[in-house]
Amino acid sequence: MEKQAIIDVKAVNKGFGGLKAVSNCSLSVAKGSITGLIGPNGAGKTTLFNMVAGTLMPDSGQILFDGKDVTHLQPHERFAEGLLRTFQIAHEFSHMTALENLMMVPPGQPGERLIDAWFRPGKTARVEAEVRKKANEVIEFLHLGHVKHELAGNLSGGQKKLLELGRTMMVDAKAVLLDEVAAGVNRTLLKDLAANIKRMNTELGYTFFVIEHDMDLIAELCDPVIVMAQGEVIAEGPMEELRNNPEIVEAYFGTAVEDVA
Repeated sequence: MEKQAIIDVKAVNKGFGGLKAVSNCSLSVAKGSITGLIGPNGAGKTTLFNMVAGTLMPDSGQILFDGKDVTHLQPHERFAEGLLRTFQIAHEFSHMTALENLMMVPPGQPGERLIDAWFRPGKTARVEAEVRKKANEVIEFLHLGHVKHELAGNLSGGQKKLLELGRTMMVDAKAVLLDEVAAGVNRTLLKDLAANIKRMNTELGYTFFVIEHDMDLIAELCDPVIVMAQGEVIAEGPMEELRNNPEIVEAYFGTAVEDVA
């Protein structure tokens, strides 16, 4: 039985001046999957990602999230629906600790409102304790306990990427867009990062949609993998199958099959 789509992109188009970055593009990300998105530079991957995230609006077409039309919703509105995005360069509050970074994520905390802080201190303290408990649980899940009181700006690239994953866990995201998760991460921490993505998927039911140039990481994490070129989806399937398709490898990766196998 075909899995239900949590992200459904329907005939989306986006141009910049005379350049057609995404052309009549349609794809689906199944709920509970780790779906990869690959292709050469200029294929339209980032433009598509930005439209799914809400930082760009399509010229035409439709984007559905968990069955709801979100085509014209802003990023914070999609965040409220459970659609989150991480970035190639991690965005952290560098002068706050790793734990404090996580505690900043849940919206609408009473401590953010002066009237609650002054006149409802009990409620403020109770909610803060709940958020702190959740943040500590996330820290432990990601095996970041040894740096939880370290300033986030002092963390390594891989630890910052793990912290970004942790942010998505603070609001129980339905789906997470991962943009170049391997960028700036050493191979040892990349293994930890990949293992945690798998755990979040299998143990917590997270759906991931992943742009990545590291083909080994894509092969390890993703099934299916979607291939884009010139603004269109040209293939979809298991990475093993795509790697052994000479036409795709030669035309869109510019190398022989044996070089990427």
